Amino acid sequence: MSDLAAWDSFYVIVGSAAGALIGLQFVVVALIAQRPIRASPEGSAAFGTPTVVHFGAALLLAALSRVPWPTIAAPAALWGAVGCGGIVYIAIVLRRMRRQGVYEPEFEDWLFHIVLPMAAYAVLALSALAMVLHAREALFGVAAAALLLLFIGIHNAWDAVSYHVFFSKRDTDADPR
Repeated sequence: MSDLAAWDSFYVIVGSAAGALIGLQFVVVALIAQRPIRASPEGSAAFGTPTVVHFGAALLLAALSRVPWPTIAAPAALWGAVGCGGIVYIAIVLRRMRRQGVYEPEFEDWLFHIVLPMAAYAVLALSALAMVLHAREALFGVAAAALLLLFIGIHNAWDAVSYHVFFSKRDTDADPR
């Protein structure tokens, strides 16, 4: 297990960042919720919830990678389950994005809510499979997936906050209610 032990510092950093950003996301959502704007459960399910899921996945990957496993088989199986579960979840997000009517997604939205997360979860699932023959190399795939999910979450959180601050504020300022 010395291959996995070499990644300890990396996963301490990624896990700490993911945990802190999950907390920060909840604070921001609580602050935005106090603004007088229209509630949109469909928009939140399509654009807000995936951000927390990606942060949570990065945190989970970091935690799983820090456990003192006796062999690489158990974490590889769990990484594969997270990767496959993430692929299914992105299919659900895709359906939610298409069905919601609050916001018309742009290229950047499709990229950061569908394409890049799908790539991250696919790399994670494939890395879990590759762990059998190429453990050392596969660990780079797991690390890349965790880091990509963290950066996707950061981008999406920033995008959501800036949308609510700059765009939906204009809509409520123009609304004479």
